[in-house]
Amino acid sequence: MRVFLTGANGWVGSAVARDLLDAGHAVTGLVRTTDKAHAFSALGGTPLIGAIGDPDALRTGAAEADGIIHLAFGLDLAQIAAMAEDDRRAIETFGALFAGTDRPIVSVSGFLLLPRGEMFREDARPPVDPAFPRATEQTTFALAERGLRASVVRLPRSVHGRGERHGFIPMLAAVARERRVSAYVGDGQNLWPSVHRLDAARVFRRALERGARGEAYHAVADEGVPFRLIAEAIGRQVGVPAMSLAPEQAEAHFGGLAMWVAGNGPASSARTRSTLDWQPRERSLIADIDHPDYHA
Repeated sequence: MRVFLTGANGWVGSAVARDLLDAGHAVTGLVRTTDKAHAFSALGGTPLIGAIGDPDALRTGAAEADGIIHLAFGLDLAQIAAMAEDDRRAIETFGALFAGTDRPIVSVSGFLLLPRGEMFREDARPPVDPAFPRATEQTTFALAERGLRASVVRLPRSVHGRGERHGFIPMLAAVARERRVSAYVGDGQNLWPSVHRLDAARVFRRALERGARGEAYHAVADEGVPFRLIAEAIGRQVGVPAMSLAPEQAEAHFGGLAMWVAGNGPASSARTRSTLDWQPRERSLIADIDHPDYHA
């Protein structure tokens, strides 16, 4: 297939690009700068400089594509409303281009704020959370309801891998270094789902190859890792002790990360594994953090 990939140089996007190319697909990747274009060319893809807020670039990338994987989203949460609007418009642009065809669109979503304790399954359809007004999957499923081939892959809170620099684990490690302790809240039994970035990449490819049938998939290897184990592993990596905090101490210790640290959101990938014939094969989250090359 000829695949148009947004977010092609990102932490997940670069893994998706490599997986697609290794599987024999041709990939045009949306990148933001000339330097990133050179890096994407070195992977074997065809770069297209632009952004998801640029409808002309989106139309150019999608025009000749047999399918789209849409991963691009900004990192500045202070601009969440504007980023969410760009994202919505990008998905609707893809829908307008692919209307009346069987060309698939696969968008990325997640479950940072949901659920709150219960197991989150693929058939769940959460509303847009006012605290985080990103509507990627709601917009994507609206395309499917209009007869387009559109699906969503949800990513867990931790998408880990060798050389991780910008995700939750590096941020928590930075807090541990600064505070000289790797903390967890209460008994630390709240659960974090996770996946290795290379395993996640294969979910996106298989969802696209399946034809995007209006389904949600969970790129989840560890359904729920007790956060205490994560804190202890970070402590071993950083060289500081792990310690419990009372809930009222969490915000002072973690700052803006406190709400995520205490989150309890296990997620199932049973249907994804069965439907896509997918099984994780990379290191688990704890094994990855403990591995000497994790921060290489």
